[in-house]
Amino acid sequence: MQANLEKLGIEAVNDGTWFGDKSVSDDSAPLIESSNPATDELIASVRATTMAQYEDVIAKAQESFIKWRAVPAPVRGEAVRRIALALRKYKDALGSLVALENGKIKAEGDGEVQEMIDIADFAVGQSRMLYGRTMHSERPQHRMYEQWHPLGLVGTISAFNFPVAVYAWNACIAAVCGNVNIWKPSHSTALCGIAVQKIINEALADLDLPPVFFLINGSPGSHDLANRFVEDKRVNLISFTGSTWVGRGVGERLANRLGKCLLELGGNNAIIVDEHANLDLAIPSIVFGAVGTAGQRCTSTRRVIIHRSRFDEVKDSLVKAYGQVRIGDPLDPDTLMGPLINDAAVRTVEAACEAVRKAGGEILCGGERIDGPGNFITPAIAIVANEWEIVQHETFGPILYLMPFDTIDEAIALQNGVVQGLSSSIFTD
Repeated sequence: MQANLEKLGIEAVNDGTWFGDKSVSDDSAPLIESSNPATDELIASVRATTMAQYEDVIAKAQESFIKWRAVPAPVRGEAVRRIALALRKYKDALGSLVALENGKIKAEGDGEVQEMIDIADFAVGQSRMLYGRTMHSERPQHRMYEQWHPLGLVGTISAFNFPVAVYAWNACIAAVCGNVNIWKPSHSTALCGIAVQKIINEALADLDLPPVFFLINGSPGSHDLANRFVEDKRVNLISFTGSTWVGRGVGERLANRLGKCLLELGGNNAIIVDEHANLDLAIPSIVFGAVGTAGQRCTSTRRVIIHRSRFDEVKDSLVKAYGQVRIGDPLDPDTLMGPLINDAAVRTVEAACEAVRKAGGEILCGGERIDGPGNFITPAIAIVANEWEIVQHETFGPILYLMPFDTIDEAIALQNGVVQGLSSSIFTD
């Protein structure tokens, strides 16, 4: 893995504040220590952004925006095309870093980098399709038309569970539309941010363009930088990915200053399995949906709503499949589920299992911390009632709730009968 870190330009201590291809460092700023969640060992550190450096980033970003918005959109698309090519070059190394720092398995890490490439390719095409409509006017010799203009500074606050893809979804689209992007990654995956910044810098090195992609990193244990970022009127839009609880606060503060926001928050996702379902398709899909990324996805499967006539069959099949889930080093190709991001995440799943028991539910398997280094826990399956408080709210980890239904109308009501929604699916035949 050391060779991959060197390939990505990751050093023992890394500057955490970047103005395009230029970085600054303040030795008095706190260090963000990034640890491998599978071993608890230190990987490397990132120097946090000071408030003075933040002000410099904003000022420089404003200057860059004046120049960048005047660059023709297809030329902006060419810059993003270069980034897509660079991501292809570093896909294996970056995918390995995602697995190392985040804990998701290597296949998922590589898949996340592919998502970056895909959105970059999409943005390239979009750079030549920034159309506007024309309309008739009631005034003679006049016409009306719409023309889209860039917003200005776009801030991206990404979460640990998708440490690179979420950034690309925002930054690539924002860039081709003429915006400058400022990224604040999760402190749990700060090295991924450094690696992506350096890949972008390499891709754009021979283009005579103003800085477009900026990077900041908050001090560990402090929300001061994030709060300043969200409340800063000079940042025209904030795209936030994270918990519903935090996202609600972000939305409120942006609304208070009439700023724009994109919020990608939690989910309490369900799969309906009806009496005709092909379990050869349903069971593997449920398992991957529930244990992929160790259940730490906004779209992770949380609930399975099963026709009563198939309930025992599905239950037994899932318990058997869970017994075959290989847990371990996310860089091992035989591993199906890696660690959770930290010890607090493990304790959250343990607490959820205890809450199920207190409510009268049954834990069929899992929910047990694995002794040794790292943040490992066995994925849990429980029989529950949909109305229980613990079921009504998302637990960000590998715990799967099973509940029966008799009619499809009842199943749909159960599917919709939670305060959080995001994804849903049904298996039938």
